[in-house]
Amino acid sequence: MSKSDKELVDRRKFLKGAAAGGIATLVASTGALAAPAQTAAPVVAKVAAIPAESDPTGAVEVLTSDRPGSDFMIDVFKSLGFEYMAANPGSSFRGLHESLVNYGGNKAPEFITCTHEELSVSLAHGYAAVTGKPLLVFAHSTVGLQHASMGLYNAWAGRAPIFVVLGNTLDEAQRRPGVEWYHSAQDAAAMVREFTKWDDTPISLTHFAESAVRAYKIATTLPMAPVVLVADSELQEKAVPPGGFPRIPKLTVDEPAQGDSASVAETARLLVAAQNPVILAGRVVRTPEGMQRLIALAEALQAPVIDQGGNMPSRHPLVQGGGPLIRNADVILGLNVEDFWGTVHSYRDQVERSYKTNTKAGAKLISISTNEVYLKSNYQNFERYQEFDLSMSADPETTLPSLTEAVNRLVSANQKSAFQARGKAFADASAKAHDRARQEATNGWDSSPISLPRLSAEVWDQVKGLDWAGGIGGVEWNYEKHYQRTHIGSAAGVGFASPSAVGAALAHRKDGRIYVHLQNDGDLMYGPGMLWTAAHHKIPMLTVMHNNRAYHQEVMHLQRMANRHQRGIDTAGIGTTMVNPPIDFAMMAKSFGWYSQGPITNPNDVGPAVKKALAVVKGGEPALIDTVTQPR
Repeated sequence: MSKSDKELVDRRKFLKGAAAGGIATLVASTGALAAPAQTAAPVVAKVAAIPAESDPTGAVEVLTSDRPGSDFMIDVFKSLGFEYMAANPGSSFRGLHESLVNYGGNKAPEFITCTHEELSVSLAHGYAAVTGKPLLVFAHSTVGLQHASMGLYNAWAGRAPIFVVLGNTLDEAQRRPGVEWYHSAQDAAAMVREFTKWDDTPISLTHFAESAVRAYKIATTLPMAPVVLVADSELQEKAVPPGGFPRIPKLTVDEPAQGDSASVAETARLLVAAQNPVILAGRVVRTPEGMQRLIALAEALQAPVIDQGGNMPSRHPLVQGGGPLIRNADVILGLNVEDFWGTVHSYRDQVERSYKTNTKAGAKLISISTNEVYLKSNYQNFERYQEFDLSMSADPETTLPSLTEAVNRLVSANQKSAFQARGKAFADASAKAHDRARQEATNGWDSSPISLPRLSAEVWDQVKGLDWAGGIGGVEWNYEKHYQRTHIGSAAGVGFASPSAVGAALAHRKDGRIYVHLQNDGDLMYGPGMLWTAAHHKIPMLTVMHNNRAYHQEVMHLQRMANRHQRGIDTAGIGTTMVNPPIDFAMMAKSFGWYSQGPITNPNDVGPAVKKALAVVKGGEPALIDTVTQPR
């Protein structure tokens, strides 16, 4: 007997045993006599069931199936290599849920229990930002997808490959009376179609297998984005006809597009000939090799890098600030820059909004990007249109080696000497800027509430000798490795930071890294249930609260409006602050199963608290330090 056949027999025995147990309970509780059901066929059997609440004396006949379609669907997901599946349980995917935990053994993928669908998607987003791979998400029909929609919009803006499987019952004849009608739709994925890359509603298992493989390929092809696959409840729960499961197609992922040779050669010529070239690095680096490729280009030119996406080591001497460099540049190379226009213009937010260009006359602007490969019209996340002298629709990380090679071929001995002198000037400027920033960080060093530079320094002092990722940021933090600083782009929707951090920590867990996260107070209150998920699944991470007891960005917006209207700023705290009572995040985290300390108001207490918390994290548990901080 094969393993699969043995599993089917064991499953059938289990279901018969469960049915018999249910009958025994029914007899004991009601005094009714019930005989065991007779097996009608090798695959399908009739058993007695506990009567429905609406008819306590009746008996409802149900069918059992040893080969439900949902088992095959789990095989499809396993073939695609999913490590985890995040979901809040829902009846529209009950077949998939049962098959995942029993037939699939709750392994590859493993069920990560979340308390809200938006949290499920945001967790998957953080995981994808670290690994570059999708994490599976199950969502419950109409209501679940509406909950998940904000997470999907963040993923759309952040170019994250989320793979959502949505339960639904399309055939009205198969819908259970009552609530299931509210939880079913004719076109279930329609509500998120404007901010997902692709969706499909398979009507057969063969269709499902092909669409699942296609969806994975589409999601992970640059620019990456979410996809939705609707899993009809009848397709999940109906028995597979004799003859076995259909074939699962092979996944072949597309290679990223490289810039064409002529454009690469012209870009190299312009960069080498420039007196003041500047590199704008947006969302460039996807792999450890990508970081080294960007460093190689910058060092070949000894050109400054304005790093908008955490691509370079933070203390590399060619990482520079923006303003004067943009104004003096004669060639600006943008690599996957999300807002090129905003980078080369100054914008004034006044009653009469105005802007001016920051580039000098004759400056050449070049773009290598996948940002415009896939756009939609309704959601305007593509920023102002920027004119370019040369534009390549290609992946920068893939194009960098050929561009660097072309640069090196063109550089003469005299130019190389001049480039080295230019690089030394930038190194000197970088050292001075670092010293200046360290000095400025000492302002308010002993203040209470705690200053962010002091908080950053105290956490860094405890973390710097460990294998860490994430971090607090600030002048002290030294980001050297690709995985330490992950660019988790989004639509800036509040409530995203906490679940995406848990997803990132989950991705780092298998490598034994300490994931450190600075968490805003208002953001955590959108979805505090994420704390329970991290504790339940033992996802080790250190969360340090930036607890300024306000939605401080909105405080500043209200102050700006009040000043503009000449009404004073005394009322700017109404509707924007979280006081009376203040939230005790340490107590809240403890109630969810986290180790916690705080609220801490004395900066001298931060270091010892972090040290104790890190001992807990090293043991495989999450820990939270609630620090009461200055607004910014």
